[in-house]
Amino acid sequence: MSNQPLTVEQVFARARESRLWAGHLVPGLQPEVPPSFATLAPHDGSEIGQVAHGSAEIVDTAVRTARAGFVAGEWSRLAPAERKRVMLRWVALLDQHAEELAALDCIDGGKPITECRETDIPETLNTLAWYAEAVDKLYGKVAPTGGDALGLIVKEPIGVVGAVLPWNFPAQMFAWKVGPALASGNSVIVKPAEQTSMSAYRMVQLAHQAGVPASALLLVTGHGEDTGQPLGLHPDVDVVSFTGSTEVGRKFLEYSARSNLKEIVLECGGKSPQVVFADVPDLDAIVDDVLSAAFWNMGENCSCGSRLIVERSIQGALIEKLVAGLAAWKVGDPTDPDTRIGPMIEQVHFDKVRGFLESAREEGASLVHGGRTLAQGSGWFVEPTIYADVTPAMRLFREEVFGPLLAVTVFDSEEEALQLANDTAYGLAASLYTADIKRAQRMAFGIRAGTVSVNGFSEGDITTPFGGYKLSGFGGRDNGLEAFEQYVQTKTVWYVN
Repeated sequence: MSNQPLTVEQVFARARESRLWAGHLVPGLQPEVPPSFATLAPHDGSEIGQVAHGSAEIVDTAVRTARAGFVAGEWSRLAPAERKRVMLRWVALLDQHAEELAALDCIDGGKPITECRETDIPETLNTLAWYAEAVDKLYGKVAPTGGDALGLIVKEPIGVVGAVLPWNFPAQMFAWKVGPALASGNSVIVKPAEQTSMSAYRMVQLAHQAGVPASALLLVTGHGEDTGQPLGLHPDVDVVSFTGSTEVGRKFLEYSARSNLKEIVLECGGKSPQVVFADVPDLDAIVDDVLSAAFWNMGENCSCGSRLIVERSIQGALIEKLVAGLAAWKVGDPTDPDTRIGPMIEQVHFDKVRGFLESAREEGASLVHGGRTLAQGSGWFVEPTIYADVTPAMRLFREEVFGPLLAVTVFDSEEEALQLANDTAYGLAASLYTADIKRAQRMAFGIRAGTVSVNGFSEGDITTPFGGYKLSGFGGRDNGLEAFEQYVQTKTVWYVN
């Protein structure tokens, strides 16, 4: 692509002509065009462009380049204020290309264009700017020694960072990891999901244009086996920060054990509860939040509120209002500004979600709304679906769907509600609704999840750390000042008087 920003329609036109491209951005690679594979638009299965295959050799070149730049201090030894200035220039450049980035995530990931324009890309820019602004406002410590010594406790960049991204929020997850890792002085190697590499490729290009050294921010593309695995196994990578499935997260722990015991930060799956008590004064007021928790981003969201745990006396009334509210959730082509639910990301994932529709029926859940796959061209669409009478023994209650399926389970007491909320191997997020502030406090502290929102659905914002308990991950947090801890080492400098 040229350095001039493209409009949404120009990106869509290039996609129709199969002209989009994402490949390695690694100094020192041979200039010939690498082998590549087709990437498909989830809404119609058409080929929209090519993504370069990766290899252990390409990853090794990227790591060696990143290490050499880090040791030379091209980025790591810049004053924090200077890193901030460069990153803010980058953010300004990204802002000029915001429409282009929104269109790339839309066509590449099947994400509704309005969501990309109004939420994903603005939040991406806000995240990068926030970490740029924060980096020169963090201080070390002085130990409380006697007069015969001086102890300095300082933070240093950890070195070479591997950032392995998921496909559900391509630009936003890029910012969550690259923002603090780059701001704190590391050399960062980004490995985007093979399904959604386009926006990451463009953002790294623009970073270099803004003045970020090519050795400080690199991109390697490809499948997990040919790119992600070599990154996890490389003995000169200091930390891998991964967002994705619990299954793949386990693999990165194995890679660390088999190589240099690099630090691993995992943000994995979720099976988040939404707990609604009968004392909620206005059910109409919570409908949008409950639906957003369940169906935002097609349910392809690790904090998706996929389990609605509702007090028995209001179950019928709340379900009725949710079904009515779904009339506003148009399913269809993500390039249409009115669409709120686009397709599943790919055929394999579509088949997985469809399997949950079949198992819910077989296990006796009551279909309230939806339950169908939709014929929208040749795309992978699943209708927003609500099941009632879901018990803790059912797959729909226990396993992460990552699709637009909401499971409704009733309770009769606060104790039962808490037990049901915690009856999961995951612990990423939760929502609860009640007019009783004491109950809200008891539940918020009783639910084992990294983020608990009260009387609304939220993941917090850039100022609050995000991550989970149990199988949802460990090793660090994204967002907040806490995110810096993933990417720094703590050093003590002890002066003897």
